[in-house]
Amino acid sequence: MNQSLLILADFAPSIKKNIQTIGIQEIDIEKLFNNSSKNKKKTYLFVHPDVDKIFQDLISGIKIIHAAGGLVKNAKGEYLLIYRLGKWDLPKGKVESGEKMKEAALREVEEECGVKIDYLGKKIATTYHTYQMKGKLVLKQTKWYEMGINNSPVLTPQLEEDISAAEWVRKKELKKIKENTYPLINDVLDII
Repeated sequence: MNQSLLILADFAPSIKKNIQTIGIQEIDIEKLFNNSSKNKKKTYLFVHPDVDKIFQDLISGIKIIHAAGGLVKNAKGEYLLIYRLGKWDLPKGKVESGEKMKEAALREVEEECGVKIDYLGKKIATTYHTYQMKGKLVLKQTKWYEMGINNSPVLTPQLEEDISAAEWVRKKELKKIKENTYPLINDVLDII
């Protein structure tokens, strides 16, 4: 939700960030989304023994867009990041009708960065984020896959997708990247 997070858990996690615990009556995705537009970087926590049911109830009336992307590592141990609309991001995109998630992830990474992926591995994460499209709240579910490239090719950002740069980034440089990205991208980068 913009720069805010909603965490649904079946136990009370030990989170060191400033977090606001909310009750069942406060779990309204649209309200939380609108509130997060006003307040930057807020973390909400809801603890319940059946988080799967709560999550399904929560998204029942919301349009879901399925997307897939990759965390790509090259032969030098560098990671592929893109710069889109003023923020660092990972390559990803919508799944086309009839397309499998892994196929979509591979296609999107190759299209957005002008590369050929040599290795498509396991799913490493699933993230969710909300945004508004035509005045309606949308939930984007993105499945992330481990990927690899045997060399270190020159990258070609897909300008028509508002990607102004595609770069290979060393692990020790990720801290700087994490200061100008989205919370969910940080979660994927934390896997490294």
